[in-house]
Amino acid sequence: MKRRAIVWFRQDLRLHDNEAITTALRMADEIIPVYVFDERVFGGKTRFGFPKTNKFRARFILESIENLKENLQAIGSDLLVRVGRPEYVISDLARETKTSWVLCNRERTQEEVQVQDALEQKLWSIGVELLYTRGKMLYHTQDLPMPVHHTPDAFVQFRKENEHLTTVRAPLPSPTALPPFPQQLETGVLPALSDFGYEDFDLDPRIALPFKGGETEGLLRLRHYLWDSNSVATYKETRNGLIGSDYSSKFSPWLAAGCLSPKFIYHEIKRYERERVSNESTYWMFFELLWRDFFRLMGKKHGSRIFLKAGPQNKPVKGLKNNWEQFEAWAEGRTGVPFIDANMRELNATGWMSNRGRQNVASFLVKDLKVNWQMGAEYFESMLLDYDPCSNWGNWNYVAGVGSDLREDRYFNILTQARNYDPEGEYVRLWCPELREVSADKIHRPDLLSAVEKQGFKVTEYPKALVRIEKWAK
Repeated sequence: MKRRAIVWFRQDLRLHDNEAITTALRMADEIIPVYVFDERVFGGKTRFGFPKTNKFRARFILESIENLKENLQAIGSDLLVRVGRPEYVISDLARETKTSWVLCNRERTQEEVQVQDALEQKLWSIGVELLYTRGKMLYHTQDLPMPVHHTPDAFVQFRKENEHLTTVRAPLPSPTALPPFPQQLETGVLPALSDFGYEDFDLDPRIALPFKGGETEGLLRLRHYLWDSNSVATYKETRNGLIGSDYSSKFSPWLAAGCLSPKFIYHEIKRYERERVSNESTYWMFFELLWRDFFRLMGKKHGSRIFLKAGPQNKPVKGLKNNWEQFEAWAEGRTGVPFIDANMRELNATGWMSNRGRQNVASFLVKDLKVNWQMGAEYFESMLLDYDPCSNWGNWNYVAGVGSDLREDRYFNILTQARNYDPEGEYVRLWCPELREVSADKIHRPDLLSAVEKQGFKVTEYPKALVRIEKWAK
């Protein structure tokens, strides 16, 4: 009798460095790769009523699944695709095929844990074992110098204890062949974007990078950023940019979906350092990957507290309200503060925003508008192309001052930030066309425009600022 294994793809949509596939090849004679579009994620709502998955990320995932299917077919297998609830779909499939094992990447955040726990219970009842694998982090937790619940709550301390001591394991190779996909199974039809309530769309021509989902595209982006353009060699100097494709790596959408392995990126950076140049910029790419591990470990350590208003510290910020009028002005990019509005409009038009922009808009929502930070975090969850639960909520914890790191003052002077990172106003003009004619000295201070200047600069529709911009100029 054949030994069968189901490999349930989740946020690990790749063949390289995929422990589930590698393990299944050692154990089973027959492998059934599966992806389930969870109807609660594709079509569901967040607590504040935002779509769980916007059209940008939905299309990116669809592209990633299509690419995964093609890559599996190229090595002799295929991908079974279903829409529903994974705990039911996969347990029914395991019963139908008399499977011995189901393998999947273990997730650590609340909603994902609930699904895998429910599946484990259903599989247990029919005598099928659920085996968890790893693949989201640089480090294996067993290689860390401390147990997860003793992970330092400050990133600085975490970095000191790990960056020179903990080894990043070599990524697992991509399989060259898989057993034939069982002929008796219908692979199913890949859903269309319209199945999730969205019409197909053209990319905004102003988008920083025409992101396309899939392992193949992720590897091409990695090759471009390191080997073709050498952009990684200047990353530290350009990383706070706002316009263009190569000011930052933009690996995060492929990392979030698991189309790229962080270990593979790390070892490519080390190879680049050996073969071309090793400098502060190449180190800084590793530094950013380390932040991803830190936030994931905070999610493991603090569990659902990262989603609570009081955060891991259990210390709520006083005075924050669910002010929908203020929130909607922020979300729609009509706060009257050009740097904030430009960033939010970019997010709404493309699903992308720079790291510099994310820190500024989060600080503005919480510290200046006094709006509940959870509303912003959920809006990002809905909109971001590169949404990752631990990184998103960890960053919002951090900016709101409720995170595990005990430093509380992360207030951003928006005017100073705008002048430092958009000194000529090019970014604001790109996303706020009603300010396109305004001179560089006034582009970030529309509150100073006289009636004559407004007429001369053709500023007729830009909203009045929700806060006094002059407070940042003092």
